[in-house]
Amino acid sequence: MPRVKKTIQDVLDRMPRPAARWSRLFGLGIIVGVLGGGAAAALERGLHYGTHELVGRIATLAGAAKPAFHFDWRLVALPMAGCLLSGIVIRLFCPRALGIHGTDSLTRAFHRQMGDLPLRAPIIKGAAAIGVISSGGSAGPEGPIAALGAALGSVVGRIFKATPQERRVLLIAGCAAGVGAIFQCPLGGALFATSLLYSEEEFEGAAIVPSFVASVIGYTVFVSINDGFDKVGVGTLLRGTDKLAFSSAYELIPYVMLAVLCSAGAILFSVGLKTVEERVVPRSPIPRWMLPGIGGLLTGLIACALPQVMDGQYTFIQSAIEGVFHHGDDQVSMLQIGFGPLAGLFLAVAISKCIATALTVGSGSAGGVLGPSVFIGGAIGAFLGAIVEAWFPGVFSEDLRRALIPVGMGGVLAVTMRTPLAAIVMIMEMTGSYGLIVPLMLVCMTAYVIGRRWGLNHEQVRTPAESPAHAGDAIVHMLESWHVRDLMEPKWEDTVAPETTLPEMVERIRPGTRPVFAVAKGDDLLGVVSVPDIRSFMEDPALANFVIAADMMTVDLRTVDEDTEVYLALDLFRRSEHQVLPVLSHNRPHRWIGMLSRERVFEAIRESMAETQQAMLEEHAGLTAIEQEGQLHNLVMGVTPTSRDMIQRLIVPMDALGKSLREADFRRHYNAQVIAIEQPDGSVQCPPDIDSPLRSGQRLLAIVWHDVEPAPVARTAAD
Repeated sequence: MPRVKKTIQDVLDRMPRPAARWSRLFGLGIIVGVLGGGAAAALERGLHYGTHELVGRIATLAGAAKPAFHFDWRLVALPMAGCLLSGIVIRLFCPRALGIHGTDSLTRAFHRQMGDLPLRAPIIKGAAAIGVISSGGSAGPEGPIAALGAALGSVVGRIFKATPQERRVLLIAGCAAGVGAIFQCPLGGALFATSLLYSEEEFEGAAIVPSFVASVIGYTVFVSINDGFDKVGVGTLLRGTDKLAFSSAYELIPYVMLAVLCSAGAILFSVGLKTVEERVVPRSPIPRWMLPGIGGLLTGLIACALPQVMDGQYTFIQSAIEGVFHHGDDQVSMLQIGFGPLAGLFLAVAISKCIATALTVGSGSAGGVLGPSVFIGGAIGAFLGAIVEAWFPGVFSEDLRRALIPVGMGGVLAVTMRTPLAAIVMIMEMTGSYGLIVPLMLVCMTAYVIGRRWGLNHEQVRTPAESPAHAGDAIVHMLESWHVRDLMEPKWEDTVAPETTLPEMVERIRPGTRPVFAVAKGDDLLGVVSVPDIRSFMEDPALANFVIAADMMTVDLRTVDEDTEVYLALDLFRRSEHQVLPVLSHNRPHRWIGMLSRERVFEAIRESMAETQQAMLEEHAGLTAIEQEGQLHNLVMGVTPTSRDMIQRLIVPMDALGKSLREADFRRHYNAQVIAIEQPDGSVQCPPDIDSPLRSGQRLLAIVWHDVEPAPVARTAAD
């Protein structure tokens, strides 16, 4: 395995940087897609069998009974037990995740945790969500699978030692794989994951390609494990919607009404959920882990009147599409029931679903709000369709009544998740209703504009500019556009032969600098000698006369290729103590062609920032006031070099005159190490005689470091 990994790395190293980066992300996206699709399949299997064995045995979820309270202890006890067990499990194994939605956790991990999302909590909450939904709790599996897929992406990033930027991309790709698989909408899943992070109409551009790859692979794995490919492209969430289409301009009137109703439903849902989460739960004297049981109890009481609120697989919405409902062992059509009573039923179900989900999820039970959002939208669409048929019989076609249901799903989803474009595509894929793209566009965008303030993802930021993950994008993109060859110094002045002595090197030192000597033979770089190397050999002045560059040089060097991005070179600087990086030829890997200095990089950044500052002032005259106060420079300049020590030429301090270097104890009193003494006639004594008295006409060539503030040095003056 290590050999295979090394071979892959060697291949990537030979590729151009952009190609290597995209190849790496493409391959990791495939791995994330396989894991996300497998996790979604496992969750779906658990839900299918759990729902059939538990709530499916005691409630007719697709029934059309009129709202009437009939107490059934099983409908109360089952969701209470499932939700209470969920609260206990989360409290025992991942207490910090109690009350945090899956989409919230992955959004926070992207913006504020450098893409790091531990796997433990999403796995536990995913398993707990199966219990909650199977027992009749009003929640959805999509939030937990989104978080689980994202956590799998984060884990893959950690295993392959991805950078924080790559880990964030894989986090989003994992979400795309999970959502694209569980909803069976690969394109919509990718768009959803890349737009989930922001409340405005923004996408995470760097994650689009890996998210598409992961979503396609996740969808393929999911379908292969479950149903096969016989139904691909015809819609999987609802049946009988693939032939629906927008056919008349008159239909825009009810669709506009639907947009308003969807935004109202989303606002009601949001207000109810936030009321439970932010007002009821914090003020409750009941232990936090017990509150999910109370939420399940209240959900069960609602289900005694409307068992449809327990429906987690859209069977009630499917019945509304087909126009046939179960009543005991019989089936009754809408015409038999009447559109007036049905309109009241659909409205009651939509409102009750909002309340039941707020009680279930808001109290801390495992489960998401994405699925209930879709269900509520479908119920609102069915309500408006029934109203249209009851009040304006024969004016609109039967297809319009049915079409309002999937379009309503998209409208509420667009508002609650603040992902209007993704909602359009997801609904078309999930229902196969590609002919409804026009009303979907109208309803989703209109509802989003009206109700976007009430989105359910608390961790979203407005735009990438407000995300900590993009705080340094301007500088990073600039550094990624530069290559080492653009900033390197091809002729390095401080180049010496291996046999150069220490005194000869000292004579070449320019005061006020931190010299780095390149020890080379022709184009072959042997090593470098820096200030720390010189300082270490000056500990014993008796050796200084015999030391040569080959003795002092550091041979374990970090080097860069001339085609390397400057951004990557800066990371090497961060891990290196040296101020320069040797540059090697791209065509001849062992040929030394120059040096890249940390100082030159900072200088280039300052120059570019100065140009940016000037452009900003020309473009935005209002910023001139900030410039006049001298603040704009501090806002724009995000990187400044720092130094720890420097070679300085100093006059002899007054209190050291007449004393030898040994008696003056420069290291302790002046935080400096004298490496040479310049005599009044210009000659340089290196190493210095530590026992000769110091005179006023001499100059001291010293390494001054600033780990501590050396007060006595203030009494010296540099030339």
